[in-house]
Amino acid sequence: MIDKRYLKQSRITFLLAYPVMLSQLGQILVGVSDSVMVGQLGTAPLAGVSLGNSIFILFLTFGIGISFGITPLVAKADGERDNKKIIEVLKHGFMVNGVTGLLLFILLYLTSFIFPFLNQPEKVVILAKPYFMVISFSIIPFMIFQVFRQFAEGLSLTKQAMIITVSGNVLNVFLNYLLIFGKLGFPAYGLLGAGIATLISRIYMALAMILFVGYGRFFKPYWVHFSKKGIDKRIIRNILNIGLPSGMQFIFEVGAFSLAAIMIGWLGASSLAAHQIAINLAAITYMMATGLAAATTIRVGNQLGRKDYESMRLVGFTGFYMSAIFMGLNALILIAGRHFFPSLYIGEHEVIGIASSLLIIAAIFQLSDGIQVVGLGALRGMADVRIPTLITLVAYWILALPLGYILGFSLNMGALGIWIGLLAGLTIAAVLLYIRFDRLSQNRLVAS
Repeated sequence: MIDKRYLKQSRITFLLAYPVMLSQLGQILVGVSDSVMVGQLGTAPLAGVSLGNSIFILFLTFGIGISFGITPLVAKADGERDNKKIIEVLKHGFMVNGVTGLLLFILLYLTSFIFPFLNQPEKVVILAKPYFMVISFSIIPFMIFQVFRQFAEGLSLTKQAMIITVSGNVLNVFLNYLLIFGKLGFPAYGLLGAGIATLISRIYMALAMILFVGYGRFFKPYWVHFSKKGIDKRIIRNILNIGLPSGMQFIFEVGAFSLAAIMIGWLGASSLAAHQIAINLAAITYMMATGLAAATTIRVGNQLGRKDYESMRLVGFTGFYMSAIFMGLNALILIAGRHFFPSLYIGEHEVIGIASSLLIIAAIFQLSDGIQVVGLGALRGMADVRIPTLITLVAYWILALPLGYILGFSLNMGALGIWIGLLAGLTIAAVLLYIRFDRLSQNRLVAS
């Protein structure tokens, strides 16, 4: 019989999580829509999207990780009912994210010069570089959007960011239609048009989120405490103490997938295009799971602020179980649609065949991926980020990538072998993070 406590907590978590999940889905659909629409132009442009996004996503997710330092601090201060601390976190979070966005853009610009040395097909590199430069600039408005989004979500306001993100995605798809294919009198920019559409949609999202937090009635009690005076290094340090390790966690996981994409590129444009399709589809479910993880972070942080450690454990494990059920259903969908989904991207049978085999592995690692991301979220809510960062380093870079290289190249399993290596890394991470949360939360409960 199902424990009624978990049913109650799952309802609360779901009401908080589903807007975040849809918001995260909207974020990833920007890349999905680029891939689907660019795929109509052929294999080389689709491979160009894969190359550009595989590198860009590494920097983007690091930036997201930095912004994650805001949410648990706001949630904890909300649990303590300290409005002054809440607005101070926003002020300092804006400083941190603004500087981070600028630095990431500079690094992305410099990274574009290494494209010719990645041993990728020359035509793919030529197409990818201009697209990459445009989406690189979009990281600045994206980081501004993240400041206000994570602030609002820390206060359990998740629906508004969802609405803004979904509307931004609709705008991106419409602009893709105009700028990729040259409709309604616009020039046909091809792959570059997808990059321009992404930049415009992210500027819109940043402006919309600023207006919501700046002028929303709910936030007036917090703005009363706003002060332009002084910078509190302690608050910046607290944000970075959570944000930097969170960013590194993303780098270790997403970086492993990015390096896997580069390795798959050594196998040719067809394998790289197939990887882009499979990773796009897997990323949809993963990003929705990060929404569940974000809700778990908020709720764990709230209970930590109230010093209710029994509820904190209950909330954390509820997140794990909800993720396992959600990702299990997604696995069945991926298996059932492994031939159909790739055909939405491209009509070339070789690419579809490779992608369908990769989707079987993607379906298998759904459970591991969901559990590990919720584990990171639950531990982030407890401000425990250093050991989880070490776990992700070992799982992905010490285990997954070397194993994937051996299977893919030494044993001639190709892209499938590289993905099996990623599956192994995700599974190890999931097990260790679950154990970490169980032990750490139990220690808090016993000590209280």
